[in-house]
Amino acid sequence: MARQVKGKKKSDIHRTLPLLLIALPGIIYLIINNYVPMFGLFLAFKDYNFMKGIFKSDWCGFQNFKFLFATKDALIMTRNTILYNLAFIIIGTAFAIFIAILMCELGKRLRVKLFQASLLLPNLLSWVVIGFVAYAFLNADTGFINKTVLEKMGAEPVAWYTYQAAWPVILLLVNLWKNAGYQSIIFMASISGIDQSLYEAAALDGATKMQQIFRITLPMLKPTVITLTLMSIGRIFYSDFGLFYQVPQNSGALYNVTQTIDTYVYRGLMELNDVGMSAAAGFYQSVVGFILVLAANAIVRKLDSDNALF
Repeated sequence: MARQVKGKKKSDIHRTLPLLLIALPGIIYLIINNYVPMFGLFLAFKDYNFMKGIFKSDWCGFQNFKFLFATKDALIMTRNTILYNLAFIIIGTAFAIFIAILMCELGKRLRVKLFQASLLLPNLLSWVVIGFVAYAFLNADTGFINKTVLEKMGAEPVAWYTYQAAWPVILLLVNLWKNAGYQSIIFMASISGIDQSLYEAAALDGATKMQQIFRITLPMLKPTVITLTLMSIGRIFYSDFGLFYQVPQNSGALYNVTQTIDTYVYRGLMELNDVGMSAAAGFYQSVVGFILVLAANAIVRKLDSDNALF
C-alpha cells in the first residue's frame, strides 16, 4: 500500500512538474512585483530619511495620510480618479462588447484577423508614443484638428492644452481607442463559447439578428461582465498614469480635470521627494480597493450567487 501511494506521488510530480515550470516565470514575476513590495507598506507610517534608511527612520503615525489629504487638491484628485474610472468601466465595457459582437458577426474570414490586429495595435503602444500622437492632433499651432478640421470649417483654433472642458471627452476617447480592442478579445472568446444550437433554434423560431443578440448573446456574457467589473472596481482608486500624465503633456492649466491620485503622488514625489506620502497613497488605494471588491462581490452574491467571485 505504501509503495502504491509513493508511486502515485511520483506520478503526480512528473505530471505537474512541466506545468509548474511553464508557470514559474509568471509566479516569480508575481512574487517580485506584487508581494515583495508589501514589506514596504510600513513606510506609510514613517518619516523616511535616506540617511537613516528604511528600518531606522522615525515613526510618524498617520502624518503621511494627513499630508496626503489635507491639501485643497485632495477632493479634486479623488473625484477625478473615481469618476473617470466609473466612465471607463461602464462605457469601456459597453464599447468592448459592441466591438466583440461585430467581430463575431463577420465570421471566420481573413479580414476579421486584419480588424483584430488593427484594434489590438493601440494597446501595444506605450503612453509616451500615444502622448505624441495626441499632441500631433491637438497642438494649437500645427495640430491636425486646428490646421485641417477647424480651419476648413472656418472656426477659430483652440488651445486644447488649456481648454479644460474638452479633456474629459478627450481622455475617454483616448482610453477607448487604446484599450477597447484588447478588452473585446475577452468578450469574443466568451461569445465563441456560446452553444451555436441556441442561435439555430432562435433562427428557426423567427428571431432576428438583433433579438438573438439581446436574448442570447448579452445574457450569456453576464458572468464575464460581472467578473471583469468586479476586478475593475478593485482598482477604481487607481488611474492609468500614462493616460493622465503623458497625454495632457503635464499641462498645469488642466490639473483640475486631469489630476488623479497617482499623478498627484508622482508630482509630490518628484518635487518634494516625500517617500512616506507616496507609500501612504499606495496603502490607501490598496485598502480601499480591497474593501470595494469585498462589498461589490457581497452585493453580487446576494443578487446572483452563481456569478460571485467567492
